Amino acid sequence: MPLPILSGLADIAERYDGFILDAWGVLHDGVSPYPFACETLERLQAAGKKTVILSNAPRRAEALYQQMEGIGVPRRLYGGAMTSGEAVYRALVDRRDPFYARLGQRCWHLGPDRDRNVVDGLDFAMVPVEQADWVLNTGPDPLGATTADYERELQIAAARGLPMICANPDLVIIRAGRRIECAGALARRYEDLGGAVSYRGKPDPTIYHACLDVLEISERSRVLCVGDAFHTDIAGGLAAGFDVLFVTGGIHHAELGIAVGDSPTPEALSRLIAHHDGIRPTCAVPLFRW
Repeated sequence: MPLPILSGLADIAERYDGFILDAWGVLHDGVSPYPFACETLERLQAAGKKTVILSNAPRRAEALYQQMEGIGVPRRLYGGAMTSGEAVYRALVDRRDPFYARLGQRCWHLGPDRDRNVVDGLDFAMVPVEQADWVLNTGPDPLGATTADYERELQIAAARGLPMICANPDLVIIRAGRRIECAGALARRYEDLGGAVSYRGKPDPTIYHACLDVLEISERSRVLCVGDAFHTDIAGGLAAGFDVLFVTGGIHHAELGIAVGDSPTPEALSRLIAHHDGIRPTCAVPLFRW
């Protein structure tokens, strides 16, 4: 049966009380909001719907608010946010996870300085990989760097048996039309080298629990997840027990053979689903629009 392709959220909004929204690829492209994104957030508010942003951004929620404001998505348009960086920070504080409980005090940060707020205020020393007890991976730096650029450091870390915390499971994102590797790609390579990795963020279903707390909605059938990436958004939302709306104009638009904002053919959608192990969202929409 072909996957339903909606014209916009208005087609199904009445079925749901809350919406868990991806940011990058749904609301913006890293530089500016997508067409209709802010208007759609306003329409959801006007309809009395609750919203929370669930992002694999490797930084604290407050930093995400500032970033979204900076690219033109006002804070007043959504209810709150949970980020993979926020989830890492909380895990580093409470240390109940055995993987985190064993971490030493010396950390090698693989990533840009702007992501260090994940450990701000915590008792860790930032040191080179040769001196570290563990690795905090927030993604390649500068923007556009690749996994290959870190091969030497990854091999050193793997040879020393350093555990890695991956604060962004995304493999790639699209920034202003350009494909950019993320922390998840580095983590996969590290696993190939024999390294141990703990991921925080989508597709891990546990991060969705915090979103339900923000929404103050207990019935999952009344919450819709909206995302653009099969590996994280679609797989994670389904595994957590939610209906999932797939935004086709995000990371997979080239695979679908469409321009951003165009509707894919049912055949192209079926091929994409088959390529991703048969993971099937509830429905699809070209863009996040009302």
